[in-house]
Amino acid sequence: MKITLLKDNRDYVLLWSAAAISNLGSRLSVIAFPLLVLSLGGTAAQAGAVGSCSLIAGLALRLPGGHIADLVDRRRLMLGADLVRLLALGSIPAAGALHRLGYPQLLVAAVVEGATSVLFGPAAGIALRDVVPKDRLTEAFAMSQARNAAIDLIGPALGGLLFGVDRFLPFTVDAATYGVSAVLLLGIRRPGARDRSTRGESGLAAGLVWLWRRPEVMRILLFASAVNLTGAAAELVVVVSLRGHGASGSTIGLVMACAGGGAVVGSVLALRIIAALPSALLFVVSGATWALGFLVFAVSGSPWVIGAFLVAMLMLAPAGGIRLGQVTYGQAPADILGRVSTAEQLATAGLASVGPLLAGVAVQSIGASSTWVVMAAICTAAAAIAAAPVRRSRRAETLVETGT
Repeated sequence: MKITLLKDNRDYVLLWSAAAISNLGSRLSVIAFPLLVLSLGGTAAQAGAVGSCSLIAGLALRLPGGHIADLVDRRRLMLGADLVRLLALGSIPAAGALHRLGYPQLLVAAVVEGATSVLFGPAAGIALRDVVPKDRLTEAFAMSQARNAAIDLIGPALGGLLFGVDRFLPFTVDAATYGVSAVLLLGIRRPGARDRSTRGESGLAAGLVWLWRRPEVMRILLFASAVNLTGAAAELVVVVSLRGHGASGSTIGLVMACAGGGAVVGSVLALRIIAALPSALLFVVSGATWALGFLVFAVSGSPWVIGAFLVAMLMLAPAGGIRLGQVTYGQAPADILGRVSTAEQLATAGLASVGPLLAGVAVQSIGASSTWVVMAAICTAAAAIAAAPVRRSRRAETLVETGT
């Protein structure tokens, strides 16, 4: 993978680093939130509700967030989001030190973090195109996928480790990362003000309309939506299941980090995978791998087995992310890019927002093993949808060869 962008573009280095620090903090709290709820005597459903409240808040504000990112200075928007998240997450260890922390505060903090994250995300995405030449965007996407994969690898393990030291420590570190991110953003010389060109598109739904007119993109989004639903649910089911088998927070963090390990490997191989696999086949293989992994989880509670399969399941994710990025940030009109990016995220993450809550209810109702089987069925259906273009393509080739 090329790394010249990290050498010759100061603004990109600062933007990339700010997003890395900010996202690392968020990944710490992903595992720390449910562990904290459980340590306070909460149920699996309550632990899942915290994650879902954060995701639902982000879901509700995705389209407005993209619209705002199209209208205002992107750097200022990211700065504001970081400062609000610093206060929200910092309130948790503060209340804990005063012995006044309750479940309602955790819900509020999760909602605030989810809401402000959807303001930071599209602003950072548009700012990427502000500071990187268009002919180097694919390289930038690959670098972003590598960054996110490394964070997925480090974040859960570090979150579990910090929780083992002190249950409020992950939230203290999370709050601090938002402060560091804000400082880095202040150093960007080209802040990325609104692109005032116009192409006749307006309103919150402009991004949805742009995507809807591209059937090949919609098929990818449908597949991603189903897989992301099971992925969001899996995070909670892994935590609850392993906790039920007596695994420590550190062990659970290491298992969750295996997903990041797979994504790291996949990010290194992403450009080769894209060159080797057509889009449809890429998603078919990915869906089938996820379905197989969930079936294995249904019959094995071993942390090492789960960790090994998480590596395999996440290896193709970076290639899929780059495919979407090439379309969204490479082709979308500049004046609606924020709305296109958030519409894409809405489509891919909409169902995922209720994943933790549904997973918590399912585990309590039918047990962890049956929940894994249901998730495998969802991934199988997603793979079948992704396979449709492959089947049509092969059928067309057969017709040509037979002359019918």
